[in-house]
Formats: sequence, structure tokens, C-alpha cells
Amino acid sequence: MGLKLYIKKGDIVKVIAGDSKGQEGKVLKVIFDDYKAIVEGINMVSKSTKPNAKNTKGGIIKKEAPIHISNLMVIDNSGKPARVGRKLDSKGKIVRYSKKTGEVIK
Repeated sequence: MGLKLYIKKGDIVKVIAGDSKGQEGKVLKVIFDDYKAIVEGINMVSKSTKPNAKNTKGGIIKKEAPIHISNLMVIDNSGKPARVGRKLDSKGKIVRYSKKTGEVIK
């Protein structure tokens, strides 16, 4: 694993580039191998499905597609997008913090 990712599952992020620019959503899944994330309600695509147990009729469904992590910014505790850094806390554990405010991001 080469690159460190500053985005985790459950983070609230803002899209800074692409078709969904300016929208905010919650990260549902992080795909480490491709440096992408699936964000709730963002980058929606239409997908054709065959009938199955879950969807008996099949048809076209709307689904979130992965978006590259470079196009996302974490929303910090103040509610604004911020760059994220890593530092050691008092217990020696690595924590993420907002470079704008200096606060630890949960």
C-alpha cells in the first residue's frame, strides 16, 4: 500500500471537482486499490439489472459510482472543507487533524 488515504468510511466529504462539484455526502466505502470512494448520493449512474430475488422485475436502477479521492475534501468539525494531516496525540497514537483549525478529526 503506497499512498496514505486521509478519507475513512463514515466521513462527511465535499466534492471539489467533477460533475458533482460542490455537493456533500457521507463516505459509504473506500476502495484502497484504486484510490476511490463511494459517496452517498454523489456520482449517480443508471444501471440495468436482470430480475433477481431482491428486485423481481429488474429494469434500470440508480446507483453510486466510485469517485477519485483527489476530488474529495474532508469536512472538519467546524463544517468547512479542510486539508487533513497526521500527527501523534498525547498517547502516541496517530490521529487526523484539520490543517486549517488544528482540531483533531474524529
